[in-house]
Order: sequence, then structure tokens, then C-alpha cells
Amino acid sequence: MSLRYAMLGLLADHPASGYDLLQRFKYSLANIWSATQSQIYTELTKLAEAELVTVSDEGPRGRKEYSITEAGLSDLRHWLTETEPKQTNRNELLLRVFFLGVIPRARAEEYLTGIATWAAEGHAELISLEESIDWDDDEFSRNGHLALEWGKRFFAMNKEWAEWAKKQKPYR
Repeated sequence: MSLRYAMLGLLADHPASGYDLLQRFKYSLANIWSATQSQIYTELTKLAEAELVTVSDEGPRGRKEYSITEAGLSDLRHWLTETEPKQTNRNELLLRVFFLGVIPRARAEEYLTGIATWAAEGHAELISLEESIDWDDDEFSRNGHLALEWGKRFFAMNKEWAEWAKKQKPYR
């Protein structure tokens, strides 16, 4: 359901085609919410059928640009202000950490090193992304930068934690 609201939020900023939305997911929501091309086009169809978006322009080769409707904007605002976000208490990465004692020490250390590497790479990707964007002073850009900063801190914390955890010897 959140894909719906991610797309409505992107379209509230400005109209976009399915391809444009895919790129915006890649460059603005990558560390928050991912979506594949097929998911985006399927959701666009659903949003249009629900009259939450409309085709605002058609171009060559069947390219369609979508705009959010008043009903879509109202639905987005309702979701933002009237519903509570689902807090997921599942973390497969940490579930595996909990059971590191059942594998050999070297494999457990490899696992924790892998977490540190993954986190360092994710952090570096976000720094590179941040440096590649010409940040505007509009609301979407400012809020996107806030979300990107959360991602940078998330990866930095995971790297720091994994390095700390390796020193704790939580395995045989």
C-alpha cells in the first residue's frame, strides 16, 4: 500500500511518466522505498482506475505523463495525517546475529564483516548520490535531503555496530 503513497507523493511534486517515476525512485527514494518498473506501471494503472491520477500528456511511442488529481492529493494527505505508519519489528540481519553461536567462529566473523562492508558501501553510495544532486530550495528537495541524511546515518550506524559486534565475540 505504501507504494501507492510514494507514487502519489512524487506526482504531487510534479507530473511524471512511468519511466520518470522509476528514475525518481532510483535517485530520491532508493534508501527508503524501492520499486521495480513492473510495480510502478501496475500501480499507475490502479491509481488511474481509482481516479487518483490522470493522464495529463501523451507523447510518442505511447508515453503517458501522469498528474495527481484532487482525489489523489486528498488521499495522500489523509494517509500522511490520519494513519499511523506500520512499525515493523522484523530484522533478518539481526535475527541471524542472534544465532551466530551455531556456526563456526570464522563464518560468524565473515558475517559481521559482511554487514560492515554492506553498510560502508551503502553509505558511500548515498554520499555520492548527495554530491551528484543539484539541491534546490524547494520543499521536495529539502525533504528528500532529510531522508537521504537518515540513510547516511543508518548505514554509518550499521557499520559502526558491526565493527563493535566483532570485538564482542558473540560466537564460539
